[in-house]
Amino acid sequence: MHSPLKRFATILLAAAIAAPALVTGCAARVRVYDPYYRDYHDWNGEVVYYNQWEAETHREHREFHDRSAEEQHEYWDWRHKHEDHR
Repeated sequence: MHSPLKRFATILLAAAIAAPALVTGCAARVRVYDPYYRDYHDWNGEVVYYNQWEAETHREHREFHDRSAEEQHEYWDWRHKHEDHR
């Protein structure tokens, strides 16, 4: 039988090996191209602004890619007027 210390050491080793894979898996970056201003935006940080735009312009929530080209253009215009983009 394994002693509790050996079991703990095995679990600790497994966690140490798995941790980097789990952490980097959560850090996936999604970049969206803004064709009107010819730049990219990290969508993970952009979601806050997109939700704010929907609220300020009294729109129902929809995924950005489901919006018409005209609405996407309106969003990017609004976004660049709130110039905190990365």
